[in-house]
Amino acid sequence: MALLPYLPALASQARETLRSSSEKARGKPFHKAPARRGNDLPGRALSGQNTLGQSASVSFANRLEEQLVLPIAEEPPEESSRIRIQDRGQFLARQERWDELGRAIRSADNRKAATHCGMPHANLLSVGARADIVLAFEHALADGLSPSLDGVEALEEVLQDYADDYAVAEIVAQTHMDIGWLWRGSDWSHEIPERNRALFEAHFDRASEIIESFSRTALASPLMAAAKCGLVVAKPKPALHIADAYERLIDLNPVHTASMRSLGNFLLPRWFGSYDALELEARRTAGRTQNIWGNGAYAWVYLDALRVDQGAARQLDTDFFIEALRDILYLQPDQHIANQLAAYTGITMSPARTPVEAPDVVRETRKAIHSVFDHILRDRLTELHPLLWAEADLGPDPGTYLPPRGALIRKGYDCARAAIASHFKHEILKGKVLDFSRPGLALSSES
Repeated sequence: MALLPYLPALASQARETLRSSSEKARGKPFHKAPARRGNDLPGRALSGQNTLGQSASVSFANRLEEQLVLPIAEEPPEESSRIRIQDRGQFLARQERWDELGRAIRSADNRKAATHCGMPHANLLSVGARADIVLAFEHALADGLSPSLDGVEALEEVLQDYADDYAVAEIVAQTHMDIGWLWRGSDWSHEIPERNRALFEAHFDRASEIIESFSRTALASPLMAAAKCGLVVAKPKPALHIADAYERLIDLNPVHTASMRSLGNFLLPRWFGSYDALELEARRTAGRTQNIWGNGAYAWVYLDALRVDQGAARQLDTDFFIEALRDILYLQPDQHIANQLAAYTGITMSPARTPVEAPDVVRETRKAIHSVFDHILRDRLTELHPLLWAEADLGPDPGTYLPPRGALIRKGYDCARAAIASHFKHEILKGKVLDFSRPGLALSSES
């Protein structure tokens, strides 16, 4: 096996670096924002103002309970399908039923089987199969402990017995890449400590060895093409390869939107591209996937880039982006997509969340994208998928330890209702009932 012989020593040093960085972050002073006093009235004592404001809030909350009818789907089909398939991969790996797991992944990959909204079954089975090892590694790092390599070594032994099975090979290679990313983190390249970079490169070198032995398979297999895209980040000059690698993957499986979103993220200047390259590839991807998404791929490529980098807004064709969002909603009339884009336009792109230091062009762009929120609420949303709203509220870097699923559902429920209530505040105060339980929002007077 090709892991560097000094990997454990490097891991110890890198772990200390990660722990000290975490301690520094925890040691930063917390500045509490001043309380908002939107309900204050002139000429009132402060205590009276607070009481008045609290009374108004309670009154509005009571109205909301009676006037906002939005069915909640705690187990949406898309989410339950992903969990079921991922759990199967995890179960088969725990039982060491590698023959069955390999067959299941290859079959799903050959058929390009996917959930209703395009997540490949093969990828989900692989994620489940390596979940125990990767999560244990992640939690050990977060706790400042020494991550064990026993799980990785055990997978390498499995690979020796299944050397010709590309599905098993992909699981092992992706495990190395997942762990490499845990050591690297998402900081800019110049901010990564040398020891962490060495561990990142060691794991990616091993992953590359494994994947390259199946290079011909990657020409036809979306699963292996995705693995090759994952390897690009560790190449000496990734900018020369990133667009071609993702073009091959997207052409093999154009319904899988996560690959388009990853492409947009990696084309940012903080990674391996430029804003010009991002714009070019967004348009090229839209052109190649017209028969499935209309112009929607332009939005998919930009979706995460806009979320993490204000500079992406400078290059964006805002009108075309909004048209692309409408194409997605029209061509994929699914409540998972409706909730995903409602949370994006209503929370992620909310003007209230625009950074204070953002230039005018960013503010105008976010405001324009936020305007699509109204269209989704009035014409597309018929049920609430809380986890998607919780994800939008937590942002792109939610941390290692997420709240329990029940708490996330509650958080998403509260975030969604707050965003919708804010958007329709005037209608609610006029006594209108907002009923999302039928195709198209129905506004009626309170009975």
